[in-house]
Amino acid sequence: MSRATSPGRLLLLAGAFVLACSAGVARADFTRLSALADDGFAISAEARLLDGAEETLGSITPDRALTPASVTKVYMAAAALNRFGPQYRFTTRLKSEGDVDSESGVLNGDVWLEGGGDPGLTSENLWRLVQRLHQAGVRRINGELVISQWRFGPVACVTTDRCEARTRVDNAYSAPLSSAGVNFGSWCVNVAPAEAPGEPAHITHCDGPQALTEVDNRLTTRADGSATRISAERVTGKHGDVVRVRGQIAADAWPRDVYRGASDGAAQTADTLLAMLGRFGIPLSGPPRVTTAKPPEAAETLAAVDGKPLQELLLRTLNYSNNYMADVLALNLVETPGAELADAGAALEAYAASLPGHGEVRLASGSGLTPENRATAHGINVMLESMYHQSALFPSFVAALQSPENGVMRFIRRGPERFQRNVMLKTGTLNEPRAVRAVAGYFRTQSGRWGVFSVLVNGDRSTPYLNWSKVLEPLSGDLAEMIADR
Repeated sequence: MSRATSPGRLLLLAGAFVLACSAGVARADFTRLSALADDGFAISAEARLLDGAEETLGSITPDRALTPASVTKVYMAAAALNRFGPQYRFTTRLKSEGDVDSESGVLNGDVWLEGGGDPGLTSENLWRLVQRLHQAGVRRINGELVISQWRFGPVACVTTDRCEARTRVDNAYSAPLSSAGVNFGSWCVNVAPAEAPGEPAHITHCDGPQALTEVDNRLTTRADGSATRISAERVTGKHGDVVRVRGQIAADAWPRDVYRGASDGAAQTADTLLAMLGRFGIPLSGPPRVTTAKPPEAAETLAAVDGKPLQELLLRTLNYSNNYMADVLALNLVETPGAELADAGAALEAYAASLPGHGEVRLASGSGLTPENRATAHGINVMLESMYHQSALFPSFVAALQSPENGVMRFIRRGPERFQRNVMLKTGTLNEPRAVRAVAGYFRTQSGRWGVFSVLVNGDRSTPYLNWSKVLEPLSGDLAEMIADR
């Protein structure tokens, strides 16, 4: 038999119901992400709305300066767009003081390649330069090929990876920096299986059969269906760069390209351009050389090639987190010749300082490879908000970020659907000397409002291993609730 409920008890139940409902719709924040602090990780995080009445949706010590790793590239992209504009193109030129004999096609004088600081300069661009030189009637050069990197280069190494790469490297991201660099400062070889198991694999240069650098082929062809395991490194000795390839490749495997950083970016350009001249049958009377001097004032342009528009360069730089391109772009922000990474960092700091309310920042490179870089979640959001309000620049800027659902980096394809489809971001990763996982970008709420978010998580020697799932899983859940609640 049920017992009647008193009016007082009804009021208590009603009050409890209201409180429960209020708790259920409480403002989303970084509740999940904040649990990382219990493991000793330092966190700087902030998420807030932009359009309409600005509102902070969540924060964890947003003014704490931490290492941003490759999120630094977002500063570089913003500064470059503000300086040059989305359609700016870097130009590479061939110049000479000499005259071309119209009958013999002999150019009497040195030919200078003036590096224009194009971070996307490729062999295809050099091929077009030589093609245009040939179209100008040049059939022989009675002089030297001179590679001028007067704008910047060779840039001193300031990170362990790049310093070690002067003699040995097993990656492409540590490539040397130069205003006259080509192919992202890396050698490229194409690896393909031989016709029969047991034979050495076929290794050719990506630009064609002519050798651009020595190859030490220790790669063996195995039977169909075998595992393919390839390791490669570039070593440098008395006679220049050698690309050493080891391991095995299945006889039915597809050919693949392997990239390894060169030891000298401008010297690599000299070798590549010399090979292009050879294919057009244009000989020189002397060996190529590299200089930091400008081409002579009297030198005239014989051929020129424009690079991709800046907005396309940024898309590749940020989507693939290309360290070479990021640092070359940052070096282009320095007006004085002979720029070093510290000068590029100072240019980025000056840009950040121009943003009202930005606050503390320390940037020693444009790539974020330098662990000395420091930024705050609040400062990054100030920069993101500044770009959001620039209608002429924002489309190119946000397009260079990744959507988790369609991200080039597979590890970001996780989290709730709202996070996957309503966020554009840039990530940053470092493992030495400290663990760093950083994320920053934009989000759209369920009602269509724009917001910015930045999250920096830093560990130390005493914290456990930090993988991306430990950051993205809680972050995606927190952001998904923020998106849904507004």
